[in-house]
Amino acid sequence: MDLRQLQALLAVAEHGSFTAAARATHTVQSNISTHVARLEKELRVTLIDRSTGAPTQEGEAAIARARRVHDELAALEADVASLQGSPQGTVRVGVIGTTARWITPHLVEHVATRTPEVKLVIADGSTSSIILRLIEGQIDLGLVGLPIDEPELRTEPLFLEDRVLVVPDGHPLHRPGGRVELAELAGHALLLAAPGTTFRSEIDSECASFGLKLSPLLEIDGLRLLASLAFQGFGPAILPATAAPGWVGGDWTRVAVPQLGRRTVGLAFRRRGLPTTAVDAVARSIHEVVDRHALDVTGLHLPQ
Repeated sequence: MDLRQLQALLAVAEHGSFTAAARATHTVQSNISTHVARLEKELRVTLIDRSTGAPTQEGEAAIARARRVHDELAALEADVASLQGSPQGTVRVGVIGTTARWITPHLVEHVATRTPEVKLVIADGSTSSIILRLIEGQIDLGLVGLPIDEPELRTEPLFLEDRVLVVPDGHPLHRPGGRVELAELAGHALLLAAPGTTFRSEIDSECASFGLKLSPLLEIDGLRLLASLAFQGFGPAILPATAAPGWVGGDWTRVAVPQLGRRTVGLAFRRRGLPTTAVDAVARSIHEVVDRHALDVTGLHLPQ
């Protein structure tokens, strides 16, 4: 078994066929086929179904391990290079969309100033999608809604965020600068985060503690889309404060719901493997940016 075989397998998995893998790696198809075939012979299994180009069950297991080998080699190169100076390498950070909106400019500036040889790649998404990509090794760090129940990850809280009700003009709950109790809120159909998401689960739990259950008008796994629908007048939505910044136009208002607790946003890492010096540096930058700028954002609070 050698690295060329693993690289060929990863290329086929990523690009969907031997031909596409050869094109992407600037070689001929026979080279890719030979490397994969030799790896299959050594492992005594079929890794790629030749009729579909898709990995077999054994292939999926091999691909997962090959990705880890690839990541460790990249980390080795980055760490050795970092010993000659400041941290180097590419760090991929997944950020929930509402947080990405305010933290990304500060983070990019901070990393460029403190560790200029580190390249940042920012990917926004929902907490569930970021967790999956983090476990699979597609990203190095994740800024997600907490808590999460995933034994392969460890987390650190970063800040707390108010939950608010965004109400379009003309709705009975439209009360600029006002507030609404949960009991009244339960009497209206609402735009809600999808069941099973951290944001929704915590809201349901808090409502249940008052003997209440919210009625969904629509359930969506994506808080920015949820906010957009509320801004356009589809109905009121429970959102994190950063999903409804004051500069967004439209006939809507934010209404406080004091009985809803704040959500926690934190930093997630993989438990397995050692993070590179570049990943460690970016994690420190994230903490410093939060400490410096979170309180400038309406609705954010630092943990006590």
